[in-house]
Amino acid sequence: MNWDWEKLRDNQQKYEKKQGGGGPGMPRPPQMDELLNKFKGFQFPGVFLVGFILLALYLGSSTFFTVDRNEVGVIQRFGKYNRISQPGLNFKLPSGIEKVTKVNVKTPETEEFGFNTYSSSDKYRTSSAGSRQESSLMLTGDLNVAVIPWIVQYRRSDPRAFLFNVKNVKTLLRNMSEATMRTVVGDRSINEVISGREEIALAAKEMLQGEMDQSRAGISIVTIEMKKTNVPEPVQASFNEVNQAIQEKEQTVYKAREEYNKAVPLARGEAKRLILDAEGYAIDRVNRAQGDATKFKAIYQAYSQAKDVTKKRMYLEAMLEVIPKLGSKYIIDSDQKNLLPLLNMGGNGSPLISLDKSLQKGK
Repeated sequence: MNWDWEKLRDNQQKYEKKQGGGGPGMPRPPQMDELLNKFKGFQFPGVFLVGFILLALYLGSSTFFTVDRNEVGVIQRFGKYNRISQPGLNFKLPSGIEKVTKVNVKTPETEEFGFNTYSSSDKYRTSSAGSRQESSLMLTGDLNVAVIPWIVQYRRSDPRAFLFNVKNVKTLLRNMSEATMRTVVGDRSINEVISGREEIALAAKEMLQGEMDQSRAGISIVTIEMKKTNVPEPVQASFNEVNQAIQEKEQTVYKAREEYNKAVPLARGEAKRLILDAEGYAIDRVNRAQGDATKFKAIYQAYSQAKDVTKKRMYLEAMLEVIPKLGSKYIIDSDQKNLLPLLNMGGNGSPLISLDKSLQKGK
């Protein structure tokens, strides 16, 4: 827009004359140049447009937000928990009214104990080598000191509890992990700790999860992994000597058990054989005795029915058994007074037998 400066100046002069301005003591009216300088460069439509754009950007950035697929958004209204927003594009009230905190609930995180790393969240444990090793030094059940490094992997299972129930969840997790591991290790010997790392890790995981659930920290323990367990370096040589002595002792014990397993079963077998032989002999003797008794009973029954015949038969049978075993036999009559006729007995190789009268008579 072009201004007609001469026309404006003439109009101003006419206005001043009409109002009686310009005289002494009269206030000087504002000049057109001053008004133009004040409003020069002020464009109302452009300012409103810029302000509207800035307001739209502010509202858009503070009301619309995106949540990653591994995260959820915890929304607070005036500082109080309100709701959980799922992954994707979400809406909330502007900043100052509602606030969103994104929490990763799927990606496991790691806390390390006894490692020389810079990723650990517990700064007072990783400030120096001595403080780093402090968490891994533990006393076992047999009063030995062991260096036990381990790793705890966890996941934020409950974002609301993770944000609002505990002030510093990671510090609580580290302290409870260390206390749990010391409790589990304190119930076992140094050899069990060295050889049974998987068992200790499972027991520590179960106990630590119980502690986290009790404190309602919103933490889910994924796994506990124990690294190589050893003893402190100053006592390493002595510990190796002790292990060597223990191995020699176990070797000697194994050899003794081997000899024991050879000798004792053999002796037990021999003893069992002797017992069985004795039992068999006893059974045989009993059976023989019972047979003899039965035989004697049968003979007695026959004897009781014919005593004379049975007696003579028994006598003859006995003589048949006894006489052949005597060699040369001389049977002399009880009335014989002179032995001279008997001097040539057996001269021709045959014995001369003289029967007793009682025998000759058949008595």
